[in-house]
Amino acid sequence: MLTAKLTKNQLSALICLALALVTTALYWPITHHNFVNFDDDDYITNNSHVQAGLTWAGVIWAFQSGAAANWHPLTWLSHMLDCQLYGLNPGGHHSTNLLFHVANTLLLFLLLRQLTGALWRSAFVAALFAWHPLHVESVAWAAERKDVLSAFFWMLALMAYTRYAQKRSRVEGRGSRENSAVPALDSRLWTLDYGLALLFFACGLMSKPMVVTLPFVLLLLDFWPLNRFSSFQFQISSSEEPSTLNHQPSTESAFRLIYEKLPFFALTLAASVVTYFVQTSGRTLWLPAERPFSSRVANALWAYERYISKTFWPADLSIFYPYPHHWPAGLVIGAALLLAIWSGLLIWRARQNPCLFVGWFWFLGTLIPTIGLVQVGSQSMADRYMYIPSVGLFILVVWGFNDFLNWRPHWRRITTFAGGVALAGCLVGTEIQLSYWQNSIKLFRHAIEVTTDNFVAYTCLGETLNDLGLKKEAMMLCAEAARIAPNSPVAQYNFGMALLQNNRLDEALAHLDAAARLAPHNSEVQYNFGLFLLRHNKPDEAASHFAATLVERPDFAEAHCHLAQALSQQHKFKEAIFHYREALRLKPGFPEAKAALDQILSTNPNLKAEP
Repeated sequence: MLTAKLTKNQLSALICLALALVTTALYWPITHHNFVNFDDDDYITNNSHVQAGLTWAGVIWAFQSGAAANWHPLTWLSHMLDCQLYGLNPGGHHSTNLLFHVANTLLLFLLLRQLTGALWRSAFVAALFAWHPLHVESVAWAAERKDVLSAFFWMLALMAYTRYAQKRSRVEGRGSRENSAVPALDSRLWTLDYGLALLFFACGLMSKPMVVTLPFVLLLLDFWPLNRFSSFQFQISSSEEPSTLNHQPSTESAFRLIYEKLPFFALTLAASVVTYFVQTSGRTLWLPAERPFSSRVANALWAYERYISKTFWPADLSIFYPYPHHWPAGLVIGAALLLAIWSGLLIWRARQNPCLFVGWFWFLGTLIPTIGLVQVGSQSMADRYMYIPSVGLFILVVWGFNDFLNWRPHWRRITTFAGGVALAGCLVGTEIQLSYWQNSIKLFRHAIEVTTDNFVAYTCLGETLNDLGLKKEAMMLCAEAARIAPNSPVAQYNFGMALLQNNRLDEALAHLDAAARLAPHNSEVQYNFGLFLLRHNKPDEAASHFAATLVERPDFAEAHCHLAQALSQQHKFKEAIFHYREALRLKPGFPEAKAALDQILSTNPNLKAEP
């Protein structure tokens, strides 16, 4: 028995080694990839707090900041640590993402092995997770550190909770069967694991708020495979290994199990409230008037179908999927019917096929925060959102096929071969998808090829080509983006800047003005439009845009300096002096501000003594 157990443990170790080596080899090319000009600038390349590395001031900023429209301090700290170690070498940042992806793969394998005892099914699900093309975005995109980091804590939380639940079941089961005079085993056996699960969940929320659904997944695991619900008892199949399932589960009421999760639900509520206020204060939340609720519901229904289809046939993957102008009623109704029928069928068959029920509702539930009912951003869906939800579909397929083969064992060889082909297809698909992430030009050209009216891809590709000096081609791309999305402040702003660089001033003014009206709270747009107006002798209009910039960024020294310059040209010297002094306070020795302030004070000596 001991030899067999050791052999199984050694086999698990070999599987872990194989998963780690193949995944590392598959994703190794990303260590030679560049940053991309979509979010990587906000998170790393243009973020002075992150580039400073791990400092006490940086830690305080990470916990106080709502930058990038998210509160995720641990994600900021991880980026700071990367800058401390690698500077702005993109290979180092990408290698950290790869390290977390490998760790998540191994944790998923060990979690499923611990939960079910099914060695090869657990390994197959872990391999799908590691090598599926849908997950390339989460790993190859430096700014998506929050995906792999939050998933790392998600897996750790589930493992700690599994240990807690299994220990508690064994202890309470033994206590209920023994003489009442004999006390049950010490509850401290499970208290530490429960506390660790809470701690890891909190860390996950501080990495990416999408993991708010974890308490609901814990209830799903209570249903199967932990089998803790008193109204349901399932037979463990003979293929499960007795080493992990050798106890009779202690069953509890649904109310008791929900009550047990109250601390987890409290963390979910707190994280949801914080995320809502951060995103609304960051002006990223779509207002109902801008995106009607009916449109969001239609998008959510069809997005579920698209996520399923891309899981089984991962073609035409893109960094950005544009929001459609309208949804055909037939598609939306068909998607709703399919989801309702499949959900109803699995609820009806929950006792007979608990693994299918859990896998399906894992997928449906964990996607809810990003499915678009509360719209953040302008995308209709995103590959990165499937990093955790796809595990549910993988469980459904793998355990579902196992149940099917229990009735038709002669199909086992065919199914094993098909599984091997699927994994090989994932490896090939991921290798191809990774090639698009080498740099911004390849990434956004591919996005334009596989999507329609992708104004984000046109905009980002235009920015990249403009930085390379290809100004005419860049202007054409920015013009196309503005044509596709005339109400996008980013598209209007970039087109205006491209026109400006090509000396088409009147046209540039119109588009920059449109961008400023569409994005009154965007400090970059307001500041640059203010510079344009100031340089074209419109100080009064420029002053209003600099003032709008300072509402959003009161510590922006350059904006104070240029606002003071605009006020000086209007002979508002007292206000100008105040802003020049603010610029010098924020940036001591600021030469432009100091020279201008000295000139005002020398020509207006009566203002010199005023604070």
